[in-house]
Amino acid sequence: MGKGIKPLTLALLAAILLLQYPQWLGKGSWARVWELARQLSTQRTTNQQLQARNAALDAEVRDLKQGFEAVEERARSELGMVKQDEIFFEIPDAGSKPASAK
Repeated sequence: MGKGIKPLTLALLAAILLLQYPQWLGKGSWARVWELARQLSTQRTTNQQLQARNAALDAEVRDLKQGFEAVEERARSELGMVKQDEIFFEIPDAGSKPASAK
């Protein structure tokens, strides 16, 4: 009776190991699930940032299509443009040197 139990135990142990292999090391293993969950979290964060950026760009496009204030503001800040009959004064910073002194 003692000899029959050992092969049965080994067979059951082998069956358990074969059933556990896919869970720990196979294609759908816990490590893979954890990695995919991490990637999903990272992608969701990226998507939220991109949605916020897209919303800001959408608002800017609507602003540019509807009125000239946004165009004027951009021309003034980025291109240094002034209106006709407008006088522009530039006040240099106290720490900056005049162009002739450089």
